[in-house]
Amino acid sequence: MELSDLSVKYFLEHQDQLFDEEVAYDEESAREFLEDNFAVLCESLDEVRNYLDEEGMDVTGMTDDELLEQAEVFDIGDGTYLVVEG
Repeated sequence: MELSDLSVKYFLEHQDQLFDEEVAYDEESAREFLEDNFAVLCESLDEVRNYLDEEGMDVTGMTDDELLEQAEVFDIGDGTYLVVEG
């Protein structure tokens, strides 16, 4: 799924969830950062779980709440989830 404008804005406003310092300063730099780092926009938590599992993260037995607590997972609020590998 292609990055949405909302996901880019959300990441820009909440990037401190994953990074100690700002990595983007405006929407354009946020989109570039996300694209350069192969961020993925998922349509469900099951899709997030499958993606993280494929990337080698042990998500076996993790509840949805525990999955959402992962710094890499951004709950956009519209039913989609942005996964950004730091």
